[in-house]
Amino acid sequence: MKGRGCWETGSLRSFCNAGCLNKFHKDDSGDEEPASQSDKSELHGPLKTLSSKLEDLSTCNELIAKHGAALQRSLSELENLRLPADSGEKIKAVNERATLFRITSNAMINACRDFLDLAESHSRKWQRLLQHEREQRIRLEETIEQLAKQHNSLERACRGAPGLAAATASSSGTAKASVPAGSVQSAKGEASDEDEETEYFDAMEDAPAFITVTADPKHHRRSGSNLSGASEGHPEDWNLEDSVFESSNQSSYNESTGKDLLPRKRRRTRIPDKPNYSLNLWSIMKNCIGKELSKIPMPVNFNEPLSMLQRLTEDLEYHELLDKAVKCESSTEQMCFVAAFSVSSYSTTVHRTAKPFNPLLGETFELDRLEELGFRSLCEQVSHHPPAAAHHVYSRRGWTLWQEITIASKFRGKYLSIMPLGAIHLEFHSSGNHYVWRKVTSTVHNIIVGKLWIDQSGEIEIVNHKSKDKCQLKFTPYSYFSRDVPRKVTGVVSDADGKAHYVMSGTWDEKMECSKILHSSHGSTSTEGKQKTVYQTLSPKVLWRKYPLPENAENMYFFSELALTLNEPEERVAPTDSRLRPDQRLMESGRWDEANVEKQRLEEKQRAVRRRREAEAVEALEEGKDYEGYIPLWFERKVDAVTGELICVYKGGYWEAKDKQDWSVCPDIF
Repeated sequence: MKGRGCWETGSLRSFCNAGCLNKFHKDDSGDEEPASQSDKSELHGPLKTLSSKLEDLSTCNELIAKHGAALQRSLSELENLRLPADSGEKIKAVNERATLFRITSNAMINACRDFLDLAESHSRKWQRLLQHEREQRIRLEETIEQLAKQHNSLERACRGAPGLAAATASSSGTAKASVPAGSVQSAKGEASDEDEETEYFDAMEDAPAFITVTADPKHHRRSGSNLSGASEGHPEDWNLEDSVFESSNQSSYNESTGKDLLPRKRRRTRIPDKPNYSLNLWSIMKNCIGKELSKIPMPVNFNEPLSMLQRLTEDLEYHELLDKAVKCESSTEQMCFVAAFSVSSYSTTVHRTAKPFNPLLGETFELDRLEELGFRSLCEQVSHHPPAAAHHVYSRRGWTLWQEITIASKFRGKYLSIMPLGAIHLEFHSSGNHYVWRKVTSTVHNIIVGKLWIDQSGEIEIVNHKSKDKCQLKFTPYSYFSRDVPRKVTGVVSDADGKAHYVMSGTWDEKMECSKILHSSHGSTSTEGKQKTVYQTLSPKVLWRKYPLPENAENMYFFSELALTLNEPEERVAPTDSRLRPDQRLMESGRWDEANVEKQRLEEKQRAVRRRREAEAVEALEEGKDYEGYIPLWFERKVDAVTGELICVYKGGYWEAKDKQDWSVCPDIF
């Protein structure tokens, strides 16, 4: 039940926000009148009087226009008179009309004076009412925060009570022990991230789709299998610490001999501690509800000193899972490692609540670990609005991964939803197995009050487009009412005929296991009419386990060992590399004020380039010429043969340019 306390506290705070802060949102936009009925009645009288005065002014205005026109006609007639005998009557008429005009003008002036006096007297009252509303709002925010602190203290006290602590430990242990021994695991249903008012998920809504029961290996000596390609008929092989499961990837090895070649290059193990800068998030975010996160001007105080390109590269932290997958003899076994790899990329997010820097258009990031770890990676920001990054990874150990990810994000007021769009492709060189999957939705909770925490929820379907094997993974959203282990992930690996071969289980922040299915049968039918499937399995095998965080990680943005090295200065990289971005470098050094100034300079420079590009597009349109727009430097758009989608794929040339140190084609973005 690790992390349960702050989650429950965060949920209560979000619940308070749901009832109270909606009023603030409406007040800010001017869409709602003051809530008090007495305030409404007090304002109704003055508003009615002001409306009456406005009508009087309108009537006077019409009369002035009418009489003014008549006066002008009379004066014209007076000027055209030739007979002195008529002058007396005409002058009399002019005087009468002038008198009427004067009376009307006086009435208008008096009405205006009354209007101004009334507005002045009531403006002071409106100011007092507005000040009262502001004070009420501040008090309500303080009350919510105090309530959250009291709830947190009460929760800690409850956990400290011997009886309750034992009960909690018992329920936690039961949940964890039940994973290998027959837990109820849900593997259906879509997460409710898009519901703007949803903060809790009812654990009883989803009937379990399957149940796993651990079989006794002694009774299944002819049906066992391991994931290392061992021969059938030896179920005890499942528990062997074979090379596929336990091989270390801490140093590089020769592909032909399998022996280590070069030790890892010594890299930095720490960065400057995060400064203690205080900044009110609500003061910045309250006017940004419903907007795209990438369009909100945010100071570096809410960032971590890494760009989105570097965060995307962090998906490779557990690349050794793919190195092991290369050795698998069957595609279903290989699918298990691919599934574990797809889950492992979320383990770095559990404490990482700060946002990465939005890359500038044309920004790149390389991670060249070919000699040490057997792979090299390149990312490029190929679009600014919407923000999109293309990624290509080649491993000499037998696999290639590529993706184009567009981040769609919405600030909901109570929480922030981040939806990565785009497919991830993985191909193994020897077998030709081509896997495709998409990421789930990330949700950052407690944006307004309380400690930020992140949840992952939704489904991942991994498809091998060569063998048609599939793996359905479900990331169960956190439920305040559930006794199940938080951050749970469950799934089933099945072949092209739909036959299930492995059950996947674990958590996205700790580990993933897989269990070989020996037998499956249909279980009982739930009250909702959904039939359960019972899988009889061998004991689970750990495929992936999260690395421990470095010492002092809480003061270094909770970076992993890999993350600490991503922004380490390196020679010979492209001039567009994220390591050379000045505002990010200043922030990492703790010089946040200077970083904010530099960030504004870079963003204005980028806006100037965009305006120039837009002007060129307009000019080309006027001249009847075609305008291609922005063209990525190292990637090109092609229709993917597997998914049929238009995707940016690596076209080559970067590593050759690095070898020659010829960066003449690179734009000046910093």
